[in-house]
Amino acid sequence: MKSVALHNLGCKVNSYELDVMQQMLVEKGYTIVPFDGPADIYIVNTCTVTNIADAKSRQMLHRARKRNPQAVVVAVGCYVQTGQDTIEKDDAVDLAIGNNRKKDLAEILERYLAGREKAGETGEPETSGGLSGQGGMAAVPRTPICHIIDINHTDEYEEMTLKRTAEHTRAYIKIQDGCNQFCSYCLIPYARGRVRSREQENIIREVEGIAREGYQEIVLTGIHISSYGMDRGDCELLQLLEKLHEIEGIRRIRLGSLEPRIVTEEFAEKISAMPKVCPHFHLSLQSGSDTVLRRMNRKYDRETYFQATEYLRRFYEDPAITTDVIVGFPGETQEEFQETEEFLRRVKFFEMHIFKYSRRRGTRAAEMEGQLTEAEKGRRSAVLMELERQMSHAYRSELIGREVEVLFEEKQFVNGQEYWVGHTRQYVRAAKAAEDREDLHNIIVRGKISGFVEEDIMLFG
Repeated sequence: MKSVALHNLGCKVNSYELDVMQQMLVEKGYTIVPFDGPADIYIVNTCTVTNIADAKSRQMLHRARKRNPQAVVVAVGCYVQTGQDTIEKDDAVDLAIGNNRKKDLAEILERYLAGREKAGETGEPETSGGLSGQGGMAAVPRTPICHIIDINHTDEYEEMTLKRTAEHTRAYIKIQDGCNQFCSYCLIPYARGRVRSREQENIIREVEGIAREGYQEIVLTGIHISSYGMDRGDCELLQLLEKLHEIEGIRRIRLGSLEPRIVTEEFAEKISAMPKVCPHFHLSLQSGSDTVLRRMNRKYDRETYFQATEYLRRFYEDPAITTDVIVGFPGETQEEFQETEEFLRRVKFFEMHIFKYSRRRGTRAAEMEGQLTEAEKGRRSAVLMELERQMSHAYRSELIGREVEVLFEEKQFVNGQEYWVGHTRQYVRAAKAAEDREDLHNIIVRGKISGFVEEDIMLFG
């Protein structure tokens, strides 16, 4: 059977979908091999969130072609969905599969290979090179075969079921797809379409299967999980959480990125009554300036955001609150940047992901006046990254002397010593010195934090 190498770019939703695609191929009898070596088939799950993501997608596709000129190279996902005109001209690609067709990957690939084999038997000239081992015929420029639907006019949720994942203790569970927010800097609604929610019974069945496989922690993910159920009339996220909370074997439930407006007093109180829901919340911010938020077409202001963090802190003791921030958005003045910096200090995040604004062709923000220089965006980014380092250290320091619960995942060498490393319920990395014949893989242990191993790893025990 032929060998397949897979590579993922982008978000956790992409990672989930690639895990399912790999699972499908293994069930068909394909052999999975590393992407940096020879393979008969290369599959790149692409991303289009920024121009850089587009460039990386193209780079990985061309790298695959270079590794084996006779291989079948398959591009799937968001870059394919939004860049069909470009992908159709790319002779590094044989097959292009858009979103909502990933579930059909194995079937599409099998048909393509059968057609290639038939063409080889009849002596017809190939249009896409040959598989390793077929040889003999001169390759001519490729024209990719595209399988792309109109993602903006479908209400079908692409059902995929994960049985196992590359991560051995934590499983990401996709509950919805699509986004209706249309932030002025973002192409994702055009790459993923409108909000489509997965049926609750299918999610529950998948999580029950994951639990039987021994996974104790799940992370609910999607493009905009706060919209879960809205396409059916109302948000169903709380209802879903209550059902998942009852599944035996699952001991931790994490939520992916949340819309700040979903965190009402009632929401915070109800999730705090479910002990399995971890006190770790990612509330995407993007800016601490109301005028910048309006230009971004975000649907909240900073006081709404701050109130959401206060609700969480009312019902949880020191929850880990993380966020994303874009610096250098078009027209961002020094005063607006300072408003953001002051707001971040006020909230006191555990971790922040700082991004320099990247001009994205096809978005409204790309046409806005007041585009900042890369040098100025870099300066502002450096300021916030240093603030992030300080706040993150302060949050971790507060854990010293406290009793925590760690789910250990793997052994690692840190500063020359071997440790078992895992995460607390707050998603703080913690390490325990490894002992002879001790196996803590997928084991939850309670104990105290006594200090630091490294800046981002706490010492357990």
